[in-house]
This record gives sequence, C-alpha cells and structure tokens, in this order.
Amino acid sequence: MTTTDSPDHLPLQEPRLWRDDLWTARIIKNEEDDGWAVEMTRHGDPEPALVGPWTMGRDKKNPKPLDTAAFHTLVKTAAEVIRRHEQQLHATLNKSVTVTARNDQRIRVALSIVPDEDNPSATLTAYDDADDSELASVNVSPAFRLTTSSATAWIESDYARPRS
Repeated sequence: MTTTDSPDHLPLQEPRLWRDDLWTARIIKNEEDDGWAVEMTRHGDPEPALVGPWTMGRDKKNPKPLDTAAFHTLVKTAAEVIRRHEQQLHATLNKSVTVTARNDQRIRVALSIVPDEDNPSATLTAYDDADDSELASVNVSPAFRLTTSSATAWIESDYARPRS
C-alpha cells in the first residue's frame, strides 16, 4: 500500500471533511469563539498550512458544508501560504551582496546557510559578477553576518576565512 493509498489519504467528501490525494480540509470548532474554522493540511506535513474562519450554515449553529469550489479555493490558498513560507525561508538562508573590489572588479559574495539542529553550517562564496565564475569559497559560522563591509573585508584579505 503506497502512502497515497492509506486510509488517511483516500479521497473523501463529507460535509466537514474533504480529502484529495494531496490535501485534507477539516472543519473544526473555533476554540476562540462560538464559530467554526477550517484547517488545510498537506499530506505528510505535521501541522496545517492554513487555519481560518469558516462560514456558519443557514441555521446559524452548524458550519456550512464543504463543497468543490470551497475546497479548491482552500487548496490554492494553502499552497500559496506554503510557497511564501518557503520563499521567506530561502531568503533567510541565502543572502548576497555585490561589491566593487580595489581593481574595479564587481564581485558578488553569497552566504548560504544549511540549518541543521545538530550541525548547522554556512558557506561564503565569491563570484565574478561579469561571468559568475567562482573566485573563492570558505566555511563560516551560520551566525556570520554578510554585509557590504564584511564582504569587502573578506575580499581584501585575499579570501582568508573570516574570524566571526
């Protein structure tokens, strides 16, 4: 039985629970008030990607049932939330600055951090801005702060490993 064939991943369409091969939408009681909420969870993820308010039904007590249009809108919104989170994480872990060296050469210095609970690491790499060829690369602390001044100092030290 594959992951997508397990009972938790078989397609399902109930008033408060919809599931396709990638996502599950579940209507839940809103813990903060008398209303309802919907949570969207991508299969395999430990937590919902999206939790938001859900519309009350006509009786003003029970939630409005899920339907095809609502499910597709929720999938699109939850996927966008994940995409933005991944973009933000990428931007946090990958930074670069471009500086002009003493010989008027434009050099792009990139810092790439690999988060790891046990052994995080980072690499500082210099590239010739004209042809993107690698000029130098050193391991640095994941706490290294890449700024125009730290990049310039590294270039001027002939790419010696920075101390901090």
